[in-house]
Amino acid sequence: MIPPYRNILTIEFPNIPSAGVYYFNTHSGLRYEVRFGRLQDNILHANIVFGVVNDEFEGEEYVTTNRGEVYQVMNTIVEIVKNYMKEHPKVNVYEFNAVGRDGEDESAENARMVLYKRFLPKIFEQGWKFKIEGNFALVTRL
Repeated sequence: MIPPYRNILTIEFPNIPSAGVYYFNTHSGLRYEVRFGRLQDNILHANIVFGVVNDEFEGEEYVTTNRGEVYQVMNTIVEIVKNYMKEHPKVNVYEFNAVGRDGEDESAENARMVLYKRFLPKIFEQGWKFKIEGNFALVTRL
């Protein structure tokens, strides 16, 4: 069972809502970026990418770590996506790609996707359809 929706970390909202880049810091000092990208051929389709952007990870974008903060991090990401959805109500498709660790089979569902699947219903409530294939999730408004 997922812990209750609480313990949201302080979110740094973009100065311009259309910028689609949010940040937050964990209590252990990790800095996360959550970025929304729009597809060039369909501006109502957003790609969501997030991960740690600290210098200690030598430029390895969107790594994740396990410092016992996973539920707090995911609850904060839920809050960010919900805010983005409120700011951009016409976006009707969202996609997530659970980037695996080196050596993991790209076509098999990894631990990150298992975690994402647990949190997707907290973000996308009634009126959304989930299509998950391996480490790729496509969420579409009904």
